[in-house]
Amino acid sequence: MQKRTLGKSNLEVSALGFGCMGLSFGYGPATEKEQAISLIRAAFDRGITFFDTAEAYGPFVNEEVVGEALAPFRNQVTIATKFGFEGGKPQAGLNSQPAHIREVVEASLKRLKSDSIDLFYQHRVDPAVPIEDVAGAVKDLIKEGKVKHFGLSEAGAKTIRRAHGVQPVTALQSEYSLWWREPEEEILPTLEELGIGFVPFSPLGKGFLTGAIDRNTTFADGDFRKVVPRFEEENLKANQKIVEVLGDIAEQKHATRAQIALAWLLAQRPWIVPIPGTTKLHRLEENLGAADVQLTSADLRQIADAVSKIEIHGARYPERLQQMVDR
Repeated sequence: MQKRTLGKSNLEVSALGFGCMGLSFGYGPATEKEQAISLIRAAFDRGITFFDTAEAYGPFVNEEVVGEALAPFRNQVTIATKFGFEGGKPQAGLNSQPAHIREVVEASLKRLKSDSIDLFYQHRVDPAVPIEDVAGAVKDLIKEGKVKHFGLSEAGAKTIRRAHGVQPVTALQSEYSLWWREPEEEILPTLEELGIGFVPFSPLGKGFLTGAIDRNTTFADGDFRKVVPRFEEENLKANQKIVEVLGDIAEQKHATRAQIALAWLLAQRPWIVPIPGTTKLHRLEENLGAADVQLTSADLRQIADAVSKIEIHGARYPERLQQMVDR
């Protein structure tokens, strides 16, 4: 697995990371613990060194699984986790008070079986707490050795600049894929200017870009996609065009849709590190194959031309969650 450095930091990670959320949270029933541990270790065995979790995934259980899975090779991997919700529960609202950030660090370190957190993201921007105070709190934790790098998630360009002025931001984690390209307008230029890495979550469109989901798909209880407007039946039907485009390119390149979608992201900037997640070993191996797919400038033009003609239907979040996205 090739390595990439997140922006101008010294944080080098595998070119593809592993998003661990879906093992415990967001996509229906949690994966059985031993099976989840086995999959995380399989990812490490195949070259992944960058693992993403959060106290809110579960809450708490995902960090515990990640901590146990990676304990045997803790010094060989980068673990990212997040703070920012009251009691670790998104439905309880935001809390990025400095005292709360400190409480989260101590609890996360125990669950992760670690002396320090490699990359500590603010999960969502808290309008009640100046971002300078948040960055200052993390700066103190970095001085104490409890955190190594500071990150933001779903933060707007102005917030990124303000935070970066207090404590350099190593990475921004936000949604970015062929069916959500808003970051190209303002976020990517800001990150490039400031030397900040980008970690796209949902790089496969929450599974949609793989071609495995269509208007007839039913989601399990507890699956977040049940309430996402973009996954409503009529929107899925309208959005199928982008899956067809990916299928055409994949056939030409002797690859899968997922591999093309990930290879496209990798081709956008050398400091972009997507974190696809899965609960299945064969999907993990398929995703890893994206690192070997070489998209030429002609391929990228073909994709850009085809996608530019497609209008994506449906919001990516229900309204209550959309309100938590910083602008």
